Amino acid sequence: MSTKWHLSGDNFLTGKGSSTTEELSVKHERKLKEARQVLEKIGHDTSEALAMIDTLQRLGIDYHFQNEIEAVLQSQYMNPGSFSHPEDNLYDVSTRFRLLRQEGYYVPTDVFNNFKDKEGRFRSELGADIRGLMGLYEASQLSTEGEDILVQAADFSSELLNGGIRNLDHYQARVVHWTLQYPHHKSASRFMVQSFLGDFEGANGWANVLHELAKLDFNMTQSTYQNEILRVSKWWKDTGLAKELRHARDQPLKWHMWSMAAFTNLSNSEERVELTKPISFIYLIDDIFDVYGTLDELTLFTEAVNRWDLAAAEKLPHYIKICFKALDEVTNGIAYKVYRKHGWNPIESLRKTWARLCNAFLVEAKWFASGQLPKAEEYLKNGIISSGVHVALVHMFFLLGHNINKHSVNLVDDNPGIMTSTAAILRLWDDLGSAKDELQDGRDGSYVVCYMKDRRGTSVESARKQVMQMISDSWKRLNRECLRPNPFSATFTKGCLNMARMVSLMYSYDDNQRLPILEDHMKSILSGSVSF
Repeated sequence: MSTKWHLSGDNFLTGKGSSTTEELSVKHERKLKEARQVLEKIGHDTSEALAMIDTLQRLGIDYHFQNEIEAVLQSQYMNPGSFSHPEDNLYDVSTRFRLLRQEGYYVPTDVFNNFKDKEGRFRSELGADIRGLMGLYEASQLSTEGEDILVQAADFSSELLNGGIRNLDHYQARVVHWTLQYPHHKSASRFMVQSFLGDFEGANGWANVLHELAKLDFNMTQSTYQNEILRVSKWWKDTGLAKELRHARDQPLKWHMWSMAAFTNLSNSEERVELTKPISFIYLIDDIFDVYGTLDELTLFTEAVNRWDLAAAEKLPHYIKICFKALDEVTNGIAYKVYRKHGWNPIESLRKTWARLCNAFLVEAKWFASGQLPKAEEYLKNGIISSGVHVALVHMFFLLGHNINKHSVNLVDDNPGIMTSTAAILRLWDDLGSAKDELQDGRDGSYVVCYMKDRRGTSVESARKQVMQMISDSWKRLNRECLRPNPFSATFTKGCLNMARMVSLMYSYDDNQRLPILEDHMKSILSGSVSF
């Protein structure tokens, strides 16, 4: 049974009365105040403060506490004794390391030296510390290139956790399995909340406060998300593109989830709706190249997009004409909104990014039309562009409007490392072939196929292992790009990270070609209630 991602306004309930909303708002504000008081009482330099921050992030409510979280982490970073507390255990050190690096603070890996033996290996007695091993595994996900100790930490912790899982009770085994499958740094927390809470046991007094706040926050955000989905659905229906291109993907709800992952702050509702529009065209134009167009038509279309010449598109089939016209309307609309709000007209940058995408799609179309696959390296270089990630991130940059100036715009136009790393993660995940989209049946390529062609005799299993290693290496580059100082705002940096985090959820289909975690999350939003 295929996943259904189309949505009309009748698919969910919106029946909360104003009195209920007001009551929720009052309770929510009260719990927010209570949580802030608890965090303030705990203090900045304690392990408990870090544990509370970790829980806030996993519950997806950390955006309410950005100032408080920054104050705690900055205090811990500036304190030279933060990693030398004699009572610190493996879990405390690992969590402090991870939280600081997640916020862009560089922490050297030698903080783990105290847990190694004379031969430089992690001490064997750590195998009994399940919580510490989970913390170490989570910390290892923040590695950058050349940090061998974190590679060793990942191997050491995952081997012991996998080996010992059969000796744990059901609850512990489930938590360990979840940690190994979905480490926090590489997962979109907003979409994992219910799964996390299902296994959440709070040993601290503030756990219940945060639990209640998370429930209230989820219910508070529902009306906002429901309104966004209605707006996106109406916009998509009004374009008429789903009727015109019946064999293209028609999944506005799925497309909007990328935007929900990128912009986690509830106040970014308008940005989420606007970002979904170019994301939908990435999928649509991909299908035009993959399923619909002849090579001649695709060449003319690409030339028209490069010149941004609507008149030139008149020579093309009707479905391409209306697609280009709708793309022009969306691009102009976003450019106008950015100019009105932030004082910068991004039209040239937006058009340039669409031209670059179509150029990359055309390169692929020519490869597959000729029957000649490129070298794997050449395929991937082009595939990073044809992933469409740079299109989404360029639009995200301008919609946020942070630090827009000539220098930052030139940087964004040149497809910087933070974008290419994110794009490589998506391209390689997609090419693993775990997500055989039921609506795609055209000319499509794969890094795995190109890699096996370059290396005769290589098995599919070996090729897939190589791709998984390349995904890991791309994450290391992305982690480095996100460390301070970097030229982008913290919100944009986190948006890029969130896009990368979303990839594994978007491409981890089960045996029935479904995305169960995302489906469960969307059902809870659309049903109008949440049960933790």
